[in-house]
Amino acid sequence: MKTLEYLSDNVKIYQDDDLYTFTSDAILLSKFATVKKGDTVADFCAGVGVVGFNLYTLNKDKISSVTFFELQPPLLKLCEENIALNGLSDRFFAVLGRVQDIPKEYYGKFSLIVCNPPYMKKGSGETDKSEQKAVAKTELALSLEELVVAISKGLKFGGRTCIVHRADRLIDAVCSMRAHGIEVKRITPVAAKGKAPYLVLIEGVKGGKSGLKLTETVYN
Repeated sequence: MKTLEYLSDNVKIYQDDDLYTFTSDAILLSKFATVKKGDTVADFCAGVGVVGFNLYTLNKDKISSVTFFELQPPLLKLCEENIALNGLSDRFFAVLGRVQDIPKEYYGKFSLIVCNPPYMKKGSGETDKSEQKAVAKTELALSLEELVVAISKGLKFGGRTCIVHRADRLIDAVCSMRAHGIEVKRITPVAAKGKAPYLVLIEGVKGGKSGLKLTETVYN
């Protein structure tokens, strides 16, 4: 069922309960990302675009453009509708396809790439009965390694990436990022009150020097 959700500052988006719908992870990621004046942003695994749209609501005076990359046509269609709904067709763009196949025209284009990717390893547990939801949650169509390679291709030298992932896959993410020229600079754990962290927010810089800031836990 298609519903209309309101973000801050009068920005609104459509989503569909029959497809993958966004969670608080996406909002946390958009708040975690540091935006600089004139940033050219990409939102990988964008879904209906919630991360990119919420990032824009928080940084309207800084973002020059947002390009959404989404694999699933029904989700991309909603993302395109959301762009039109908010009158942002002049600087928001939607691209259909696998991020592994990011066209060369986007190599080195972005100063900031955000991503809320599938968290679960393929074959690691129960898969959602809905194929569309399963692809969004499980690495059926995109592995963490493939994601990091695509991010490295899309980033300018000195560009940043911010992703959210499961806490138990932190080492996988950090090792993969360093292997592909992205140095992790900031990590924020996410936890429920009284519980161990279950998510991590990770910021990395392409070509960055070593030096990590571990921030206080965010309670969700």
